[in-house]
Amino acid sequence: MKINHNFRELLDKCRLPVMIAPMFLVSGPDIVVAAGEAGVLGAFPAPNARNIDVLNEWMSKTEQAAQGKHWALNMIVHRSYERFSKELELVERYRPSIVSTALGSPRRVLDVVHGYGGIVMADVTTPTFARKAIDAGADVLVLVTNGAGGHTGFYHPFALVDEIRKFWSGPLGLAGAVSRGKDIRAAQMLGADFVVMGTRFLATKESLSSVAYREMLVDSSIEDLVASKAVSGVMANWLRRSLEAQGGFLDEPQAQATEINFAGDISVAPKAWKDVWSAGHGVGAITKVQSVAEVVDQLYDEYLLCLRDESIALASLLGERRA
Repeated sequence: MKINHNFRELLDKCRLPVMIAPMFLVSGPDIVVAAGEAGVLGAFPAPNARNIDVLNEWMSKTEQAAQGKHWALNMIVHRSYERFSKELELVERYRPSIVSTALGSPRRVLDVVHGYGGIVMADVTTPTFARKAIDAGADVLVLVTNGAGGHTGFYHPFALVDEIRKFWSGPLGLAGAVSRGKDIRAAQMLGADFVVMGTRFLATKESLSSVAYREMLVDSSIEDLVASKAVSGVMANWLRRSLEAQGGFLDEPQAQATEINFAGDISVAPKAWKDVWSAGHGVGAITKVQSVAEVVDQLYDEYLLCLRDESIALASLLGERRA
């Protein structure tokens, strides 16, 4: 039986228009299940499971614990990624509501996901990539903008959302330095339907981040980040102190970018990917380790406060005009 999800209808059932980003080496079943319980969408990257058997266990656990709630699996669709076919077989078996794709065309997953009525979501960083994802049949676009944690974008969200909305009226997500309830509302005002938040959930109790990683996040601000291609071959934001601990600060103008290559078991190698830690420009919003539920509660209160302030401002503006 086909599921036939409509993404905007799915969003309407969420407490907030939020998806917890599929964070490399950080997101697993626990954070996805906690997201569903808190009333938002959750996702984990398939490569976080160290082998296909573990991924099978993770997807089975998530499906059972989610109890009918929607969740997402993120897949690398780059041509060098060797596990793609086996992962796609598990997608067909467990049928996650959403399959998001990164580092390649979403076309590779379309037949399987659309075959059971699922939603295909594509991360894009430029209008050109957005058009390619649309042409490939993606149902939802996520704009990865400048300031996003891990693999980051190039463009300011104001300008990029406006550019994409010139030719795309479908569901649109925004990622990049979204850390507070007011940021969620701002994204909607720009024209996005929802936000994808990674950094704000890095230090949650349900994440796979280490104690040392969480402590560094709590102690960091935007000035503790450095953007570099030298770790993974793709431009990303990294915590400066974690770079220094691995042998020195990577000064981007001098650093040699490594070739993009996802061959082999990337959940266990190379070492730099595990011990050099990423974060986005919104890292300063992390002031303590919290549960997913506590973060969502805080975001919800901040979001409602924004709506209240908007209604007060609107009433005042209309009152002045009547006068």
